[in-house]
Amino acid sequence: MYADKVLTCSDCSQEFTFSSSEQDFYAQRGFTEPRRCSSCRASRKAARGDSGGYGNGGSSYGNGGSSYGNGGGYGSRDRGPREMFAATCSACGRETQVPFRPTSGKPVYCNDCFASRRR
Repeated sequence: MYADKVLTCSDCSQEFTFSSSEQDFYAQRGFTEPRRCSSCRASRKAARGDSGGYGNGGSSYGNGGSSYGNGGGYGSRDRGPREMFAATCSACGRETQVPFRPTSGKPVYCNDCFASRRR
């Protein structure tokens, strides 16, 4: 049985929880631990224009940081549009939309502030 782990994102240095159920899922499929939080994985996916599927050069299993949730595979066509959530940027105070439900106590950044923090 696994216990929840707190990991640090290699991109934004924020802590995120690698749940016991995620650990079990990763172990069953032979994946390595994620190096990035879900928002950084989503941002990287969006930045490279990964539309999922096979043969697009951007999606493969176990490619050093990509996780099972990379949108690839056969089921991605059935998802429909991604749900976006309203948030206020922690750096500039501007209203923005993010692809995850913001949690209290964790900063959320607009695209411009997020990009400037990564440099």
